[in-house]
Amino acid sequence: MPKAEWNGVVLADTPDTVVVEGNHYFPLSSIDPALLTPSATTTVCGWKGTANYYNVVAGGAENRDAAWYYAAPKDAAKAIKGRVAFWKGVKVS
Repeated sequence: MPKAEWNGVVLADTPDTVVVEGNHYFPLSSIDPALLTPSATTTVCGWKGTANYYNVVAGGAENRDAAWYYAAPKDAAKAIKGRVAFWKGVKVS
């Protein structure tokens, strides 16, 4: 079962992920909202759309922009709507 961990805290643990370009997108509902704070950062992917970011707050530390999601993905990426992926040291196994 895919699991995301950072700083000794399990962020998500669910069999319900969608893998796109090697990244597991976890349902937002599988993540404790207290572990995510909004970020003003955005990036653009040509086929997925505009990505928004969250800071991950766990174990007394903050990992800025360590999670991203597509609030309004393009049609080709509609399977990741309502899902969050991780990077920047977050271990996904």
